Amino acid sequence: MALAQPDPATPASSLLPERIAPPRGSLATTACMETLQVGYLHAVAAAAGCSLAQPFPDHGIDWHVSHSARGHAVDDEVTIKVQLKATYQIAPHPPGPTFSFTLDNDHLIKLARSPVSVHKILVVMIVPRARDDWLRAGHDRLALRHCCYWINLAGHPVTGSRRTTVRIPTSRIFDDRALCEIMTRVGAGGRP
Repeated sequence: MALAQPDPATPASSLLPERIAPPRGSLATTACMETLQVGYLHAVAAAAGCSLAQPFPDHGIDWHVSHSARGHAVDDEVTIKVQLKATYQIAPHPPGPTFSFTLDNDHLIKLARSPVSVHKILVVMIVPRARDDWLRAGHDRLALRHCCYWINLAGHPVTGSRRTTVRIPTSRIFDDRALCEIMTRVGAGGRP
């Protein structure tokens, strides 16, 4: 049996070329989007050194993320609650300082409650419409598209009769550094 070796003329950091995809499973796109955003959260939490717990039943909050560090003033381990959402209706790299995202009022009320003993954030993932464009693998990386953004909605008013549009800052990219910064602020007794 012969094993294929990488072409030495190809840079190791390049992504593998696009190839014709075999037929994908028949799971609904929205269910696949949920799975993708959970994978994103797991990758960010792993890189940030955080642990994850999924409440059962979830009661409107998807994940609890915990972070242990000696520098935390309020406890040796702090936790935040995370609600995940995903959409392909917003173009990648939203122009301007914010983009609009609409939430059911029941979700917003839960996320906007203040004061709280455990802070909550909303994480919105923008994904490409076509699943073929969601990720690409290379010898040195897995590129997951497009991006997650986060916001703390504590105190946000409900303005619609059934749904309310909130503004998500494009400067708040949800990655491992952002998660560590959030946990540092919460660990010091502040807000995310």
